[in-house]
Amino acid sequence: MKALFLTNEYPPHIYGGAGVHVQYLSRELAKLMPVDVRCFGDQNQVSGNLSALGYGLVSDAYTCPKPLKSVFGALQRCIDFNTTNIDADVVHCHTWYAHFGGILAKLNYGIPLVVTVHSLEPLRPWKREQLGGGYDFTCWLERTTLEMADAVIAVSEETKRDVNKLFHIAPEKMHVIYNGIDLDEYRPVTSKNALKRFGINPVEPYILFVGRITRQKGIIHLVNAIRHMNPGFQVVLCAGAPDTAEIATEMKNAVSAAQRARPGVIWIEEMVDTKSKVELYSNAAAFVCPSIYEPFGIINLEAMACGTPVVASNVGGIKEVVIHGETGFLVSLDQMKESPFEATNPDRFSRDLAGRVNELMSDPAKRKAFGAAGRRRVEEKFGWSAIARQTADLYETLVTK
Repeated sequence: MKALFLTNEYPPHIYGGAGVHVQYLSRELAKLMPVDVRCFGDQNQVSGNLSALGYGLVSDAYTCPKPLKSVFGALQRCIDFNTTNIDADVVHCHTWYAHFGGILAKLNYGIPLVVTVHSLEPLRPWKREQLGGGYDFTCWLERTTLEMADAVIAVSEETKRDVNKLFHIAPEKMHVIYNGIDLDEYRPVTSKNALKRFGINPVEPYILFVGRITRQKGIIHLVNAIRHMNPGFQVVLCAGAPDTAEIATEMKNAVSAAQRARPGVIWIEEMVDTKSKVELYSNAAAFVCPSIYEPFGIINLEAMACGTPVVASNVGGIKEVVIHGETGFLVSLDQMKESPFEATNPDRFSRDLAGRVNELMSDPAKRKAFGAAGRRRVEEKFGWSAIARQTADLYETLVTK
């Protein structure tokens, strides 16, 4: 059996959780079968059973509005994915960028289509800010692809419930397979090279955020929470790759205001390498995940694997990863509507977030206990080898059928 992965992100071009998922799942699956990855970029890699080929894009002749260029660029690459001959037994798509490629492979090559749901477009209305009218197209494309797929994988039970609310998918086609973590790569370390490089005081505790600058990740709510936090610790924001110029400006203004009001607010404006991330996680007193929408949240796994307690919003798959009062704290988002532009009381969320951070930062013993419990939890439940085995078993049922 051979699997074909279609994806936007693949190393070294990774900026989100879906890319991390594809990177590690393809590596683990390649221990069980040949895996052909086709992605956006310039990759050309072969290692044993795993091959990855990137597809570039020449869009100089595009005269469409700027927000639509990424949409039409994705469709062009999906066509290119398919004009290269496919000899796989199953095609597995990740994010809407690759969905059209999956449709073409299923219909033209006659192979089963599997889609992993990393997020859902109808639950991310702020994407219109980035895509314009292309957002309506991505919603249609996602619905069409999921409803014609042979199997749909949700990365959490909460995501499965969202899929069932929004789309018409036969129950036997729905599956839940969690995201995972490389327990050897993400583990507690004592080295502090990244702290020195980014200007973090190694003798003063700090809280940490890692993620993209996007509405979904709730980063602005966290920055607004800083003014409600107690003194005595640093705030490190490892945040890059803004979705739009507008949110980049909003982030810059919010961080500048926080830095004027409080010492020790450090903004790392880049997506750092894995080794640096592990050092940042391992030395942090707490990790904060303020997402307003999160089907799973790999970043919480990464922090927990490094023995770091978590303060996170009580949404989506986060509730299946972080155990309140055991591996960290969950903060309610009930007072906010789905769209961050329609938040009924965003300041309340920021205050509640700061309150839990203050509670954790004032109790070193609790931080230590939460961190140890978090590491145990990821060891017991979220190893990539088991997740790859579940995925391979699903492929087998489809190919046999």
